[in-house]
Order: sequence, then structure tokens, then C-alpha cells
Amino acid sequence: MTIRVLLADDQALLRSAFRVLVDSEPDMEVVGEASDGAEAVRLAKEQRADVVLMDIRMPGTDGLAATRLISADPTLAQVRVVILTTFEVDDYVVRSLRAGASGFLGKGSEPEELLNAIRVAAGGEALLSPAATKGLIARFLAQGDTEEDHDPARGQRLQTLTGREREVLVQVAGGHSNDEIAERLEVSPLTVKTHVNRAMAKLGARDRAQLVVIAYESGLVRPRVD
Repeated sequence: MTIRVLLADDQALLRSAFRVLVDSEPDMEVVGEASDGAEAVRLAKEQRADVVLMDIRMPGTDGLAATRLISADPTLAQVRVVILTTFEVDDYVVRSLRAGASGFLGKGSEPEELLNAIRVAAGGEALLSPAATKGLIARFLAQGDTEEDHDPARGQRLQTLTGREREVLVQVAGGHSNDEIAERLEVSPLTVKTHVNRAMAKLGARDRAQLVVIAYESGLVRPRVD
């Protein structure tokens, strides 16, 4: 199955470079290019994109606003957004995760990292680049919390989780894969996947990246300060 990729960046040169890289892979293809967020949202619908590589800073509708629009549109539920940014510790990156992005990657990443990011996002996994440690993200979530981003219902929804689902959610927030969680909890990877899917459904999360955000924002997992 070919992964359909949409490129959203206001720099034509970067889009051209990304297109050559993506189109060189047998399992993915570029289905469109956008120079601003509004165009990215439109093309995501028209081209049935699987993954959008989204620049965070663009004129007009920026990457953050476009991510929110995509995440809020039920007809685009299958679309995964990967934020590309020059500043991996930028507060906008964390706001993008809250808005529904599946993860983010620095523009200085190696080509293989970018290609892997597309595959990881398309598979529904949370994507965090090596430079973006989970402790750093947790600190931004704790320090950058605003009334606009806060969802008090999330804490209440945690009560709908079973004990095992909460346990798995903690492990997901720690950045562990299904195989790693299975080993830690001494269950099968399929069982872990079932718990993850049920937790996403109960908490209204699009993917694992949003599960991580919910785990921190609800207080289930406490930010590290070391």
C-alpha cells in the first residue's frame, strides 16, 4: 500500500527536495504541494493524503492552525500530520501536538529519519525525534498550559479506563513501543495494541501522540524536571 504524502512549506526549494526524496521510495508518493496552511487543508481533502509534512511557520494560515483544522475535520480522520520545524524545542511544536499532530521532526534531520517519520506516522504511532526528549515535551506541557488548550473533561474520562488500560497509557506516555510494553507487563503485543486502541477510543485520541499529551495534561503522568 502506497503512503500518500502532502508537502506543506512556503519554501519551494525545500518542497522540491522533499519531493525528490519521498518519490524515490517505492512505498510512498507525493500527491500535492502547498505553500500555506489553507492550501494544505484543501489538498489534504482533495488528494486523500495519508501524511502531511507541515511547516509550522507559513504566511496566512500557519501550520498550527492548519493542523487544528485537519484534526477537527471528521472527513480527514485518516490524515496524520508531522510538523517540520527548525526549532525542535519551540512552544509551537507542543501546541501542535495538542492540536492533533502525530509528532514533529527537525528540518536538519537525516533523510532516513524523515522517511521513517512518514512511515511511523502513517502507521498511527507517536513520532518524537531524538532531539525532542519526552522530558522536554513534558516540561513544555506543564509550563505552557493555557485555558485555551486545557480540557478538564480529559481528567474525568480517565475514569472510564480499566486499571490495565491506565497502566498501558502510562507506558505509552513513557515512549515505549507495543513490544516493549508487552515485555514490561508480561502480556502479548496484541493485547497491548487492544488496550491502546480502547484507550484512544475512550479518550477521543486520534493516535498515540495525543495519548501522550492526554496522559500529561490529565496528571496521570507527571512531568520530569531533571
